[in-house]
Amino acid sequence: MRVYSIPMRTRFRGITQREGVLIHGPAGWGEFSPFAEYGPAECARWLAAAREAAYDGWPAPVRGSVPVNVTIPAVGPETAHAMTAESGCRTAKVKVAERGQDDADDIARVEAVRDAIGPGGRVRIDVNGAWDVDRAVRMIRTLDRHGLEYVEQPCAALDELARVRRQVDVPVAADESIRRAEDPFKVRAAEAADIAVLKVQPLGGVARALKIAEACGLPVVVSSAVETSVGLAAGLALAAALPELPYACGLATLSLLDGDVVRDPLVAEDGEIPVRRPEVHEDALAVYELADAALQASWRRRVADAQALMDAPPVIGVAR
Repeated sequence: MRVYSIPMRTRFRGITQREGVLIHGPAGWGEFSPFAEYGPAECARWLAAAREAAYDGWPAPVRGSVPVNVTIPAVGPETAHAMTAESGCRTAKVKVAERGQDDADDIARVEAVRDAIGPGGRVRIDVNGAWDVDRAVRMIRTLDRHGLEYVEQPCAALDELARVRRQVDVPVAADESIRRAEDPFKVRAAEAADIAVLKVQPLGGVARALKIAEACGLPVVVSSAVETSVGLAAGLALAAALPELPYACGLATLSLLDGDVVRDPLVAEDGEIPVRRPEVHEDALAVYELADAALQASWRRRVADAQALMDAPPVIGVAR
C-alpha cells in the first residue's frame, strides 16, 4: 500500500488536499480514497473496488473512448468561463449551492459557462442535495433559461427528488441517493430520477456497478470521486463496458488536482478520454507520497477497518 496526498487546484467539496491509498496486485493498481466523513461501512465498498482493480480486473470494453464533461467548481464567473473554454469539452457540469455563496453566484457561474460553451454545448448542474424542494424548483426554472441538460441531486431525500421531478421540465439525476443509499434501487421505485449517476468506488467496483446499472433500468452517467488516474481508470472501465452511454461522463476531473501518480494521465482529448489503464510511475508517486507517519498510520487503520467489514453482508443490495 502506498499513501498519497495531492493538492487541489481549487477548493472542492471543502477539501484542499486529495488523499488516498494505492494498492498493487496481479491485475494492476487499485485506488482506495474515501472522503474523511465516510465511516467503515461505506469505506468497505471503496476498498472492494480497489481490490477488484488490483486482483480481479475489469470486463472487456465495448467502446474505445468515453465522452466526458468538464467539471466547474464553485468559482467566480470569469474563472468558470476560462475553465470551460480551455477544456475542449462540449458538456460542462457546474457545481452550485456552495456553502457561503448565494443564488446570484450560481446564476452568474452558469451564465458564464453557457457563454463559454456556446449554444451547441450542454450544461448540467450538480447541487449535491443542498436545496429544499421549493428552492430547487425555483432555481431549476431560473437556471434553465440557460438551457440545462439535467440537474444532479437537487435535494437530499428521495421523496423530495420525486416532488421536484414532477414540478420541473429538466431531467433529474440521482447521485447520492444511489451511492450512499442502503438500497439504491429505491430511486427507480420512487420515480425520483430520470438518470442514474454511478461512481465505481462508492458502489464497490466495476462489476457491482454494472449490476446496479442493469437493475436500475435508467440511463447512466459514470462519474469520478475526484481520483488519480488509477481511480479514473476504473470509471473508464465501467463507462466502456456499459451497453449504452447516452450522456457524457464526469471523468475529466484530473484537472482539479495539482498532479498525478502516473506519467501519462487520463486527460480529455477533444472532449473524450481514450479507454486505457496507465501504470503508477515511481518518480511521479514519489512527489506526492505521504511522508507523515501519523497520517500514513491513519490511512492504514481505515483500510484495516474497511477490510474487517468486507466479509459482512453487503451494504448495497442487488436485485436478484
